[in-house]
Formats: sequence, structure tokens, C-alpha cells
Amino acid sequence: MSVRVTGATALILASLAGQPQAQGIASVEAPTVSNGIIAPQLVATLREQLQQPVTILSVTASNKRHAGVQQAEIDKLDAAWKSEAESDDQPLIAEILSSPLSSYLLYLQAKSAGLFTEIFIMDQFGLNVGQSSVTSDYWQGDEDKFQKTFAVGPDAVFIDQPEYHDETRTWRAQVNFTIVDPASKAAIGAATAEINLTELQRRLHTGL
Repeated sequence: MSVRVTGATALILASLAGQPQAQGIASVEAPTVSNGIIAPQLVATLREQLQQPVTILSVTASNKRHAGVQQAEIDKLDAAWKSEAESDDQPLIAEILSSPLSSYLLYLQAKSAGLFTEIFIMDQFGLNVGQSSVTSDYWQGDEDKFQKTFAVGPDAVFIDQPEYHDETRTWRAQVNFTIVDPASKAAIGAATAEINLTELQRRLHTGL
């Protein structure tokens, strides 16, 4: 069966093609993906799925709750999160995971049937608001996923380099973009969705 691949998907798969094979998918040697080209194809769908009312309400509430927060407090929260991740007592993690936004993100990930491996939303301070699974840290403000999206502007998109996941033997890449309030058109937060490139390639090859 022949499958016609266009746009962002073609760019992603082109970066996987023509390289030595490894674990059932082509080896990637630091490919460069243009955000300007990939955004209309891949990011548009993610924006539609993630910029729902539950996201806007949750991020806006988090921004208000953390208004005036100092870096020392952010560092303390981040340290508490990392400590809880290794403990049975997880009040902060439980609070985030039990939120309506986290439930929605978990639904999206489950509905994707393996295409999304992780989804999370940050507020304007880079703090987690909702997530489909437990992230390694609570504060993303010092990472490219936040600094190259929210810190840049409402239309910013950042596609990270593909990485190989040894445990699942899959290639993955994170798509990151700014969350925008539809009323004010202002940037209020950021979103990250990790894509399973191996699964994407499988679906294209089987015509799904």
C-alpha cells in the first residue's frame, strides 16, 4: 500500500530516512527541523487539542495563584517535587495529577494510542499546571521548551531534536508552543507534547 506523506510528517520522516537502521527505525544524527515549516502541519492539530477551555481556565488560575512568586520559592517547589517523585508521600504531585487539566491530558494521551508519550502544560512562570504523567521536575522555566516558546511570544513554536528512548526502543521528539488566551490574544503559558516518531512512522507505513 502506498502512502502519500506531505508537510511536517514528510519532514520528520525524511530526517529518519536514508540512515543506518537501528532497532527497527532509521538512526537519526541530530536532524534539524524548521519550526516555520512544521508548525502548520503538526502544531495546528496540537494547538486545537490543547488550547481548550479547561487549559485556558487552569493556566489563568495558576498565573493568578503564583503572581509575585520569587525564584527562591520556585526553587523550593521544584525541589519538593523532585523529592516527592522518590517518595510515597506526594501531596504536590497528587494535587497536579488530580486536576481537571491533567485528566484531560491523560485522556488525550490514551486516545492517541501510543502517538503521544507525554503531554504537559506550564503557566507563565514555567510551573506545571497539568500533565498526563509525572514529569521529572516541576519548574520548566530554565529549559528551552519554555524559553523558546512563552518567553518568545504568542506565535512561538519550538521543535526539539529527536531522541532515542532505550527502554521502549522508540524515537521521540517534543513539540512545544505558547498557550494563548483566545480573548486577549496574550501569551499565558506553554505546552509540550512528546511525539512517538516510531509509532508515527508505523502508522504511515500501514496506511493508518
